[in-house]
Amino acid sequence: MTLFASIAQDFVRLKGLAPDQRPAGRMVALVGDAELDEGNVFEALLEGWKHDVKNLWWIIDYNRQSLDSIVNDRLFNRIDTLFEMMGWRVVVLKYGKKLEAAFARPDGEHLRDWIDACPNSLYSALVYKAGSFWREHLQRDLNRYPGIRQILDEHDDEALHRLMTNLAGHDMAAVLDAFHAVQDDRPTCFIAYTIKGFGLPFAGHKDNHAGLMNTDQMALFKQRMHIADGAEWDRFAGLDMAPSALEQFLARVPFAADPDRGRIAAAVPVPELPVPAGTAMSTQEGFGKILNDLAGGASALASRIVTTSPDVTVSTNLGGWVNRRGIFHHTEFADVFRDEKVVSAQRWAMAPAGQHLELGIAEHNLFLMLAALGLTAPLFGARLLPIGTLYDPFINRGLDALNYGCYQDARFMVVATPSGLTLAPEGGAHQSINTPLIGMGQPGLAAFEPAYVDELAALMAWAFGHMQAEQGGSVYLRLSTRQLEQPTRPLTQELRDGVIGGAYWAVPPAPGAELAIAYCGAVVDEAKAAHAALLEDLPGAGLLAVTSPDRLHSDWLAHRRAGRSDSLAECLLSALSPDAALVTILDGHPAALSWLGAAGGCRVEPLGVERFGQSGDIPDLYKEYALDSAAILDAAARACLGRLG
Repeated sequence: MTLFASIAQDFVRLKGLAPDQRPAGRMVALVGDAELDEGNVFEALLEGWKHDVKNLWWIIDYNRQSLDSIVNDRLFNRIDTLFEMMGWRVVVLKYGKKLEAAFARPDGEHLRDWIDACPNSLYSALVYKAGSFWREHLQRDLNRYPGIRQILDEHDDEALHRLMTNLAGHDMAAVLDAFHAVQDDRPTCFIAYTIKGFGLPFAGHKDNHAGLMNTDQMALFKQRMHIADGAEWDRFAGLDMAPSALEQFLARVPFAADPDRGRIAAAVPVPELPVPAGTAMSTQEGFGKILNDLAGGASALASRIVTTSPDVTVSTNLGGWVNRRGIFHHTEFADVFRDEKVVSAQRWAMAPAGQHLELGIAEHNLFLMLAALGLTAPLFGARLLPIGTLYDPFINRGLDALNYGCYQDARFMVVATPSGLTLAPEGGAHQSINTPLIGMGQPGLAAFEPAYVDELAALMAWAFGHMQAEQGGSVYLRLSTRQLEQPTRPLTQELRDGVIGGAYWAVPPAPGAELAIAYCGAVVDEAKAAHAALLEDLPGAGLLAVTSPDRLHSDWLAHRRAGRSDSLAECLLSALSPDAALVTILDGHPAALSWLGAAGGCRVEPLGVERFGQSGDIPDLYKEYALDSAAILDAAARACLGRLG
């Protein structure tokens, strides 16, 4: 996250968007050595190298212990190499001032060699066992050196333990020397040797991750820390300086002296977004046209949009936006194909003026990038409106970063397309099933799946405002590559409110109707065809367009908790008979809509996708997975029979 925040800082600064243009700050992370087992760390390092990341420090707490065990001895030999390969400076903080002084004495180099060669597991065990056991091993291995014997004679067991555990990560003088030595903006990795549980009775023990001191141990610890009973929470307890001197010192520290670390950025005005012209269009295509139209203008909104994508920029319809707004990089790079007069629909020049960040195929990095860009307002005082595109099934690859981006209240728009088994030509491996449920279950993320482009235009305009609102959040748009005939209708305020709220009646039911079909997304044509056929026998049947199962569901739950029964879902379904039947359908998991039965008191026949997809064309797959009009009619028949029976 710090790596991508540094890139976001450069984006803001190179464009002059920060209101006061303060000096660039360093992004600093404290990293556990065992956390370097996580593969995304190295995906992020590679992305940072590609984007020439600056002003970034990672301080690795190299205590050589993971949660369950001791870290492999050979890990260090890989850590420094990997960082150096990615262009980082590596600074190793291994020994404190006491040990360095001991190494400078006669035969001291043998003590250094002994510690360097000591396996992590043995060193940790000796830390736990303490002084006399250090002496036993050192006498056995180094007693032939007079200088070592003299060091041992000068130190009792307690002093010897303090010497042998004097690692640089616990020695503030050594740490400050290393920090102050770095004067440039090159990314720097400090590998700080430490002891897990340093100063505690279970320090070094391989099982100490959840260790707790007993009452006697805590009393002894407080005594050593000079903490009096009842003073445990006093700000300066145990320190040997006057509180007034400490207060004066803290008042001069730049980090603490700045009262405005959480910036406030002005809102960006959002105009109404025109609906792209066209009789047949997919929502993915409509998204590209809306952005392309914005890119051609000079609005404040267009100047604050930044897009990013993990190597699927063109196939998610960002190409028009990129052609007009360019790719961001610290340094200008020409489009060689264009310069060599090779015909291409895409312009791929890079410059600081660009507004698209191209990423490699690592969706976890995409969500980290979106989170960092979505926090520029409170971090740097410059509001950006980030949009990230990816294939819908690959949201699953980046869920951890998506979750924590929302947890941090980062504001961004995720455009996931294509989605579902509707992208039939791409085969089963690219089909998404559970993503509507992710959209419903993720806090801080409003999820939508519009069927038509006019709905999409209304939702994008709302989303840009929601991303800036005090009680707002991020937005997820699940789009499709399926071309649909677009409706010719005015987008009235009532219709707009329904689209944003989560649902509206595409065909209102007659009062007391016995049946309704509720659809979401690309299956609209099948739902409309089945509804038209139903009207022969059930002339009052309704057709409900659901644009956001997420918003509709959360609104229903909020009303129930407040003891009310006037949520949007309940109001819409109240037009039906009290014992009406409902058929729900979407190209995703049926649970995303089947809850509507509880909201409306209806018998429900839910249709959707619950298993991995097959390859084929859309008609064949819709038939196989019971998403076609015939399947909807069969479900309607079952629902009506169940209602009567």
